[in-house]
Amino acid sequence: MLRFREAEAYDPRYHVQHLALPEGSTYDDALRLVADLHEPMLDRDRPLSRTWVIDGLPDDQFALYTKMHHAIIDGVTAARLIQGSLATAPGRRIPPPSFASQAPARKARPPRALAERIANLGTMAKTQTVALGDLSLGTLRKRLFDLFKSEPAGSLPFKAHGAPMNEPLHMARSYGTLTLPFSAMREVAKHLEATLNDVSVTIVDAAVHRYLHETALPFPHRLIAMLPISLRDEADTGSGTKASAMFAPLGQSEVGVVERMQQVRASVTTAKEELRSMSKDAAMLYAIAALGLAELASMARVDRLTRPLANLVISAIAAGVGLNVTLISGHDRMDFGFVGDGITMPDMPRLAELTRTAFEELQAAAKGSRTGARADGHGRPRASRARRSA
Repeated sequence: MLRFREAEAYDPRYHVQHLALPEGSTYDDALRLVADLHEPMLDRDRPLSRTWVIDGLPDDQFALYTKMHHAIIDGVTAARLIQGSLATAPGRRIPPPSFASQAPARKARPPRALAERIANLGTMAKTQTVALGDLSLGTLRKRLFDLFKSEPAGSLPFKAHGAPMNEPLHMARSYGTLTLPFSAMREVAKHLEATLNDVSVTIVDAAVHRYLHETALPFPHRLIAMLPISLRDEADTGSGTKASAMFAPLGQSEVGVVERMQQVRASVTTAKEELRSMSKDAAMLYAIAALGLAELASMARVDRLTRPLANLVISAIAAGVGLNVTLISGHDRMDFGFVGDGITMPDMPRLAELTRTAFEELQAAAKGSRTGARADGHGRPRASRARRSA
């Protein structure tokens, strides 16, 4: 059984290191360095965290790269810790670093009677049984409904067609980044009556299809993306993970950005409604089961014979998927991070460029809608016909 244990020794010089790029290095050189640092697994006999401060970037910038096992931290918490460890103004104060977080003190609990413990176990078992029944009945209804439709809808794990990013994973990694103005993205979403998520997923979807076409590996099917969905109430500030995942088909391979966004919006909405129709326990069990099956298939090598869990992952992780896109917003900017298998998806900076191009096309379509023009299915504005007066 996997479990944490106290480390016998701790060497801070191993866990926190300084690296300097050679003079004249570019931002892409920094990304290649991070890709090299990312490839080796963390040593399980040491605390599962390493941090590098990297200087020598253009314009007197530096980078902070932290490598931490997902078993001890989630992405949102990690981003908050990193932001909290950076000062916002010059001064002598040194804030605590991201790796110095303290585990909350555990309060002593009085021993419980055996009868109470047995009752609690029974309640937990009943809750899980109800959740499993909810999930099973929902899946059965969906399968019966899908028989009468030309194309299934909703959340579709293990329905993706195999793509280059579903090839067996290698150690090599490729990184790319992109920053877009948050205000510009919000404006595009407003004028096209969409959400920021719709805009983000649409431009990534368009970029992936173009990337595959450029690399002579065109993908004629709709990509299926794994996207997280929060199950936490607004007033819930407790710890722990309360999330599920949906597996939504994105846009058709040859459509333009405006029609693609319409397809993405409809698909993601349907998948989200399906997840939210379940109880929270059933929704969490749904994600755990899907990810567990994907991990098992990967370990047993049967994933080469079956359909993959998804083609790409957005702001989450999953076994057997060689493309991950993470989004973080703040300070009027939306930052995209692209991580790909360095063998099957070797040029993530190019994917970032294609994502920017897709956004510019969507932005042009939004401007056309503001000036009274209509956009055709490929995102190209066309003039609307003037009305004739009587």
